[in-house]
Amino acid sequence: MTKKSFTYKDSGVDIKAGEKLVNSIKGIVKETHSPDVLSNIGGFGGFFKPDLGAFKNPVFVSSVDGVGTKLIVAFKAGKYDTVGQDLVNHCVNDIAVCGATPLFFLDYFSTGKLEQHVGYEVIKGFATACKENGVALIGGETAEMPDIYGEGEFDLAGTIVGIVDEDKVINGAGIKKDDVLIGFKSSGLHTNGYSLARKVLFSEYKVNDYVEELGSTVAEELLKVHRSYLSHITTLKDIEGVNGFSHITGGGMVGNTKRILPEGLTLDVNWTSWERPNVYKLIQEIGNVPEEDMQATFNLGIGLVAVVSHSALDAVKTKAEELGEEVFKVGRVV
Repeated sequence: MTKKSFTYKDSGVDIKAGEKLVNSIKGIVKETHSPDVLSNIGGFGGFFKPDLGAFKNPVFVSSVDGVGTKLIVAFKAGKYDTVGQDLVNHCVNDIAVCGATPLFFLDYFSTGKLEQHVGYEVIKGFATACKENGVALIGGETAEMPDIYGEGEFDLAGTIVGIVDEDKVINGAGIKKDDVLIGFKSSGLHTNGYSLARKVLFSEYKVNDYVEELGSTVAEELLKVHRSYLSHITTLKDIEGVNGFSHITGGGMVGNTKRILPEGLTLDVNWTSWERPNVYKLIQEIGNVPEEDMQATFNLGIGLVAVVSHSALDAVKTKAEELGEEVFKVGRVV
């Protein structure tokens, strides 16, 4: 009896497919590189040589995250070019609120069976957002794991590294009683609350159904790209009296903003001070979701909060107007 021969490809892993993907993305990845990048894609590590001349006491700031179950909406819709942007922008925001300037990003893309067009679209999304944020995409990992993921499924993770002078770290230490919470609009659900949103909305609609209240299909609403607030934070952070920033992700406005409050302080949020986008109204109505859950799960239309002294309010509003932003006084520190 002839003994069966097994190859790596027989087990579901196609090395040549991975190599083909790497070759196809070299151009779009290189477009994100500055002279600080010392290597191109394909090595064992990404090399980045920052110019530290402008820093007295540089501190590196890093963050790692994923996209969560928003990916399931992408699978259903067959649209893959936005979730990479979501991940980069989310990570950029997380270090920007600390006062850091993002330098470089690394991605992890894992799937059951590598589909070239899917991998290319996802990584093109990474590159698009990296270029928009002035960040170098210096490395990544693509893995085929057929026994972990089902057909058409994949997962993403990303790591961002940035830099800030130690005396310019923003950690909320200067926040005090009666400071004002200034809210900046989100572009939608961003990358949080999708387990609840999907459970509710897909109980009523299919992914490509047009919904009058949304003015779009379900997929178009749920796949809106997570905003980058880097330009907003960069513009505002040196204003005297801007005492902290909060990126509103899982946990909602209170859950995230209280992380930067000095001990003994809390928040008084005016939940009616801005108009909630219709997607949240629809989720709450269809799912009969308690208000407490809405506030703790979603950004509810506010993706960034600046904690500002009264003396800085006019300057912040002026700068926001220059950015074309409508801002809201959404509460205060008590």
